[in-house]
Amino acid sequence: MKEKETQIKRIEAMEGRFDESVAAVKELSAALDRYEAAQEDIAALKEYYGSKAWKKDYADDESGRLPEGMKRGVLSEDGLWNLLSEEDELKERLKEI
Repeated sequence: MKEKETQIKRIEAMEGRFDESVAAVKELSAALDRYEAAQEDIAALKEYYGSKAWKKDYADDESGRLPEGMKRGVLSEDGLWNLLSEEDELKERLKEI
C-alpha cells in the first residue's frame, strides 16, 4: 500500500506542476501577443523622447501652456526613460530565457 500512496502523491504533485505550467505558458503567450502589438507604439515613443517635439512639449508643460487636467505622463522624463529602459531589460531577459 505504501508504494500506491507514493505513486498517488507523485502524480498529484506532477498534476499541480502541470496545471501551473499550463497557466503560466498561456499567460505569457497572451502577454507576448500584447507586447508584440505594442512594438509600433514603443518605437514611436523612442523616436519622440528627446526629439525637438518632445522638448517643446516639455517646455510648454513646464511653463503652464498646456491644459491643466491633461494627462502628461509621456512628458515625465523619468517615466518615459524608465519605460524604455525596462523594455530594453525585458528584451535581454527574453534572450536569456
